[in-house]
Amino acid sequence: MVISSIADGVARGVETAVDALNPFAEPVIRLGVTGLSRAGKTVFITSLVANLLNRGRMPQLQAAASGAITTAYLQPQPDDTLPRFDYEAHHARLTGTDPSWPEGTRRISQLRLSLKVQPTGLMAGMRGPRVVHLDIVDYPGEWLLDLGLMDKSYGQWSADMLDRMVARPGAGAYLDAMAAADPAAVLSEPAAQALARAYTASLHAARDAGLSDLTPGRFLLPGDMEGSPVLTFAPLPPQDGAPRRSLWREFERRYDSYRRNVVRPFFRDHFTRLDRQVVLVDVLGAIHDGPRAVEDLRRAMADILRAFRPGRNAFLSQIWRGRRIDRILFAATKADHLHHDQHPQLTAIAQALLRDARDRAAFSGARVEAMSIAALRTTTEDRMEHEGRDLGVVRGRIVGRDKPAAFYPGALPTDPNHLLGPAREGAEAWLQADYEVMDFAPAPLTLQPGDGPPHIRLDRAAQFLLGDLL
Repeated sequence: MVISSIADGVARGVETAVDALNPFAEPVIRLGVTGLSRAGKTVFITSLVANLLNRGRMPQLQAAASGAITTAYLQPQPDDTLPRFDYEAHHARLTGTDPSWPEGTRRISQLRLSLKVQPTGLMAGMRGPRVVHLDIVDYPGEWLLDLGLMDKSYGQWSADMLDRMVARPGAGAYLDAMAAADPAAVLSEPAAQALARAYTASLHAARDAGLSDLTPGRFLLPGDMEGSPVLTFAPLPPQDGAPRRSLWREFERRYDSYRRNVVRPFFRDHFTRLDRQVVLVDVLGAIHDGPRAVEDLRRAMADILRAFRPGRNAFLSQIWRGRRIDRILFAATKADHLHHDQHPQLTAIAQALLRDARDRAAFSGARVEAMSIAALRTTTEDRMEHEGRDLGVVRGRIVGRDKPAAFYPGALPTDPNHLLGPAREGAEAWLQADYEVMDFAPAPLTLQPGDGPPHIRLDRAAQFLLGDLL
């Protein structure tokens, strides 16, 4: 283990040194895109690429507005071992005559977009255009939550999970199955698989209820590891002196194998090679699901940001070498579900909700920003009078319906503590208001030459993430 960690560090150090010593190498920006389920990762990447290929709607991206980006084009990705992000298929679904949402992120993937950039200012007459490669790495946000497992033994993780499951919806079936099992008995593989399936079902039920802090992440998105022993374990009550070959000891061994063979390689081989990171957050969805979902999201985001704070985690201290993420954007998605009058409230709530996470990242030296965006705008704005009040509403087509409808989600508070306070205190529901969320379908588009899909502040997000490097 020690020799492996030293070798990994040397390899990354050599890679960084080679990049630094080769001034003629074409620069590469590795952008990580993540977020928990339904935050809109696939749509974000598709719209970002489409709007970098056709930059008519990107006035806040300075390199696009000034004409410094002369052309953009897709290229084969540099890593032959990673699946390619299927940009063309996702773009076709979003921009077709009968548009629909693409499938969400279920595994890591990558896409390379190359930009030809003409230097400006004093360097414009001395240097010709250069090519900057943007490597976009898409991965599920649930995987980042697994970082917390690296500091926990199986017994500690089990105690944490069982404590949280008491109040979680959908956990009863697993708790009953666990109570009927004997952790000290000799392992029975069918019994172990049944417990793992019941625990996985409880995670899915919690996610469906709007909760976010769910581990292990691969139980929700197993990919080609589904059914393997490394994903066949579950939390069990403490057992002092559990005998060899017992259920408890085998689950402990598999948990350690999961940390060693699944979590560690992801952070070592992919995460620590990123330059910039965007974390997409469905703040509106959490508010709609209630105070428990908001508090769970706050904790999940704080845990995720542990991955950006080397020095406080022994595992990270071993694997962080060379590159380090120096800009992180938290983007509250689905801003098009609100009239622009309420965008400042959404941004303020996102900033307050993520304050713990922001402070952790800033402490490590990363520049952090939060904003509200819509990578693909699905609605138009309008105003309506209701019970003597003038309301800003949005109009769009609800999934499964043919005709557009006007929608008012409720007034978000100007003081974020009106939401975060009850969430921290464990309130069961919002006392003063209900907040609705609609599932809008993508609108049919008629794009002008040179224009990408319509969005809200995607150009500002791109400027923060990439502008200084272009």
